[in-house]
Formats: sequence, structure tokens, C-alpha cells
Amino acid sequence: METTTDRPILVTGAGGFIGGHLVARLLDENHRVRAVDIKPVERWYQRHPGAENMVADLRLREACEHAVSGVGAVYNLASDMGGMGFIEGNKWECMINVLIDTHLLEALRGREVDAYFYASTACVYPAGLQDDPEVRALREAEAYPADPEDGYGWEKLFGERLCLNHRADFGTPIRIGRYHNVYGPQGTWQGGREKAPAAICRKVAEAVVSGRHEIEIWGDGEQTRSFMFIDDGIEGTRRLADSTVETPLNIGSSEMVTINQLVDIVSSIAGVDLERRHDLSAPQGVRGRNSDNTLIEAELGWYPSIALRDGLEQTYEWIHRQVVASRA
Repeated sequence: METTTDRPILVTGAGGFIGGHLVARLLDENHRVRAVDIKPVERWYQRHPGAENMVADLRLREACEHAVSGVGAVYNLASDMGGMGFIEGNKWECMINVLIDTHLLEALRGREVDAYFYASTACVYPAGLQDDPEVRALREAEAYPADPEDGYGWEKLFGERLCLNHRADFGTPIRIGRYHNVYGPQGTWQGGREKAPAAICRKVAEAVVSGRHEIEIWGDGEQTRSFMFIDDGIEGTRRLADSTVETPLNIGSSEMVTINQLVDIVSSIAGVDLERRHDLSAPQGVRGRNSDNTLIEAELGWYPSIALRDGLEQTYEWIHRQVVASRA
């Protein structure tokens, strides 16, 4: 479903990592874009002068009414979240995102849009399917019976239900993408909200810059994940939003590695050998998680395929520059 060009496309969470890259892609495609985030514009990860940039708290109904006025499509990426270190200790902050999801959809009642894309997460999958590092890749239908990650996972699964019921009652063209560990440049790399690839890149860069060749790894490092480069994430988002697929789809890489292997790759990119210290008391999340891409390939004729090392080379180069600049 191609979005119309005479009305702007709304991107919520536009000051965040994925949102900033999505706004850039939409502008490159010559769309009008209304970019909204709660943060002051000077704190956005990417600021695009070609977009209509707005600061608004979308937890408030009136802010959502203003944001959706006159738009032709919506990409809802707004969410207070972060890596495992954040979501395990801030369950309430993650749950309160339901106000954004609810008020945006409520504001759309009586309005016609070409597509409403909802950014969901692999955290909606039951913990019992992810208790082994040799995990079988997660299939979309396995989100039920529900037992998602406490806090963030429950909120996102409920957000999916809001979307699906909005479509059932009002005919809204809903598209739901379940992101699996998106990483890349122009995102959070320090401060406690960063995810594993950015955290590892930062720690390796700090070891290189400081000359202290050691690194702390959360857990034993044998927990497994797949990590999707941002370019694949944006491509999958656009393809799904412009499709007629009515069921949630995984948007994630199927290249699974252990965290220790992730450290191996980044250390190799940096050209350094590091002494490793494992903090077994740190948040670790599930033992294993991977994306089954059978359905997205069948529905869209495409799946995320950028190799992990290729994406990490770009990510490490960017984060290394941030580390050097911060020390200067």
C-alpha cells in the first residue's frame, strides 16, 4: 500500500535511533514528514531540516490529536525503552507507553490513513521458548499462549492487541513489525539505555583509547541473540508498511551469535585482544533469542540479510568517534 504524497507521514519517536533513520529514508523518497518526539530537538539523534519537527508528549491525548491532524500515514515508534539494563529496572516506565499507543489510536478514530505501522518487539515472545542458548528461532504464531517479558514485553503485546482490535472495529490498515535487536550508528551508545552491540562497541573503543585492554561482559557471555543492522530494519519497516500483510511479522536477522562471539567480532574489527571479566550479577535477559524469517520472506519476498560483521564495522567506527570526541 503506497502512502499518498499530498499528506505528511507522521513518525513518532523521530528523535530516537530507528525513528531518525526512518525519517531520513522517507525524506529521501520525497515524502512530506511530520517528525515528533518528546525530547527537545537539540537532543534528537538525527535532526532533519526537511521534516516538520515537533516536540510533544504523546502520552497526552491532546498532543496525539495535534500530531495526527491531516496526516496520510503513521509510523508509531514512540516508546520509553532501552537495552536490558534499562527495561529490567524500569518496568513501570515501559508499561506507561500504553498511553502513547492508546491515545494515538483513539486520535485516529474517524480519520482515514493509508497505513498505521506499529513498532513491536521480540520481547513479546514467551520466556519459556527462550531459556536455552540453542534456542529455536521464534515464529510469529508462538507469541500465544502469552508469557512475554515483564514490563516492556507485556506493554508491546497489549499494544499489538490495541492495533488489531482498532482494525477490527474501525477498519484501520494496521501493520505490525516485531523488531529483533536493531543496532547501528546514530543511536544510544552510553548512559544505560544502550543495547548489547552498542555497549560492546563502546567498551572495546574505550579499551582501545585508554590503553586498558580489558572488558566487562554481562553474564557468562554464552547467551545468544540475533542482531539486525538498522538499514535492514528500515527496509523491512517500509516494505511491511506498504504491504497488505495484516498479521505481525518478525523484522530481524536470523544470524545468531553468543555475546562472547559478539565481543570476538568487535575486538577483531578494532584489532585488539582484551582480557574479559564476566559480571554474573548483571542483567542478562533470556538465554537465547533468534528470528524465524520464514513468514516475512513468504509475505514480502525479502528478509534481513546484512551480515553482522558488516554492520558492526560501521557501528564500531561511529561509536569509536563518539568515544574519542567525548574524551576530548
